[in-house]
Amino acid sequence: MENKTIIITGASDGIGAVAAKELHDKGATVVIIGRSPEKTKKVADEMGADYFTADFSRLDDVRELAKKLNKAYPKIDILINNAGGVFGKRELTVDGYEKTLQVNHLAPFLLTNLLIDTLVKSKATVINTSSVANSVFAKLNIQDLNLEKGYSPNRAYGNAKLANILFTQELHKRFHEKGIATVAVHPGNIATNFASESRSMLRFVYRTALAKYVLDTAEKGAGPLVWLATSRPDIDWQSGEYYDKYKVGKVNSIAKQPGISEQLWTLSKDYTGLK
Repeated sequence: MENKTIIITGASDGIGAVAAKELHDKGATVVIIGRSPEKTKKVADEMGADYFTADFSRLDDVRELAKKLNKAYPKIDILINNAGGVFGKRELTVDGYEKTLQVNHLAPFLLTNLLIDTLVKSKATVINTSSVANSVFAKLNIQDLNLEKGYSPNRAYGNAKLANILFTQELHKRFHEKGIATVAVHPGNIATNFASESRSMLRFVYRTALAKYVLDTAEKGAGPLVWLATSRPDIDWQSGEYYDKYKVGKVNSIAKQPGISEQLWTLSKDYTGLK
């Protein structure tokens, strides 16, 4: 991994922090992105890495982050879009979008597109952390991405994780021939502080004694991210696919609707103001 520059979001704790350390230990130049200045700095300082902070519930933060990254890193070999979360009651961001959708999908969509020239030039790999929730909870209505009707924390999260997969599919279609490889991955159900802001049943699984019986450690969860970052696209894994840990996973049937990934891409461009 020497001479490789890896940007990883959601790296101030959990699987992102573990994956960042493992990739750093393998010789990569790892750049830590997190929301909390204190936690992000602590993780970065432990490995002597660069770090930046951004709140993905504010798209202006994402735009500013992209400017800094484009300026600081003329080559980005791997972008790991790992930041995300499941939340409680329906809440709109300052940008006017349902928070789960924005933090999990719109923000990484925007960041990736704002870095796209550097990523193409670098023939980069883009890894998107998704979830098995895409097939369990998602009921995506492309006409109601903000879930003005039928909101629940689980549905919002499932929809956002399905959006990660659709984004991966469309990114592959548009940029694979230009040198970008991309993949979505469910890293496992991980025992971290994930879902701490939610009132969904996921929170009770993650924060009770049940966790140790049904959840993996952050170390195990980081494994698929590290594997994808250190292996060969289109040889060890297929670009444009969704992986459940280390094998191709089950995708919600909604993802098979003709043109849906292109529709989501177009709406996401409109929502994020991309030209």
